[in-house]
Amino acid sequence: MIAVVGAGTMGHGIAQVAAMAGYRVVMRDVDREALARGVRAIESNLDKGIRLGKVTEDERDAALQRLRGATSLEEAADADLFVEAVPERMGLKRATLREVEEIARRDFVFASNTSSLSITEIASGAKDATRVVGMHFFNPVHVMRLLEVVVGRETSGETAETARAVGRRMRKEPITVRDVPGFASSRLGVALGLEAMRMLEQDVASAKDIDTAMELGYNHPMGPLRLTDLVGLDVRLAIAEYLHTALGSETFRPPEILRRMVAEGRLGRKTGAGFYEWKE
Repeated sequence: MIAVVGAGTMGHGIAQVAAMAGYRVVMRDVDREALARGVRAIESNLDKGIRLGKVTEDERDAALQRLRGATSLEEAADADLFVEAVPERMGLKRATLREVEEIARRDFVFASNTSSLSITEIASGAKDATRVVGMHFFNPVHVMRLLEVVVGRETSGETAETARAVGRRMRKEPITVRDVPGFASSRLGVALGLEAMRMLEQDVASAKDIDTAMELGYNHPMGPLRLTDLVGLDVRLAIAEYLHTALGSETFRPPEILRRMVAEGRLGRKTGAGFYEWKE
């Protein structure tokens, strides 16, 4: 059984692909409304999959039968794998690991979906740090094939292979990286996104034209500014600040346009406005 801690954008996406892969899944969130939104999002994604011919009605029904929501972590006490998808705050992630250790009834693997925070630091003080690993999924989880498996200083080879095996069963393509700031994907992706923001700030081109340059010129499926809207400008700002501090590189100093837009509440698709206007 897999327990997903957090029912937000990443959490419900991970729960969906886990249930579609045949795992029994408990998706837990302390906020009942957030939990309900997560379940509705999964149902909507599966229904869209049916319309596109990528999911059958039987597959949808079976996945939903394997999935249940919970507000108490104790309902997932028998899980073999806990995947945390809580906000990118070190204290919160470490607290989630401690909470799992207190309620778990069997040996388990604890995977963090962090996109940049240190797995070694998350595992610091754990009862068994060898069982802590990073499983960095990409948004939208049910579409994106990459899974970044991040190996901390004490992560065992068995734990890393468990994460890779689960990822492959979810139809992901796992890559394995060492626990360094930004791992591989975030370090490269954030650098590209921040430079695109500086270009917009300097009036080099419009957001749409900057994105089109990367989509058509470099065959990126989505431009860096549109992707930032999808990820969330607040999330990108937090990662950039962390990388700027951890690596000491001016490449990751957040541009003023990013700070201003976050202060204005223009966080991307989730607020309806970012570098683009979003209408559901």
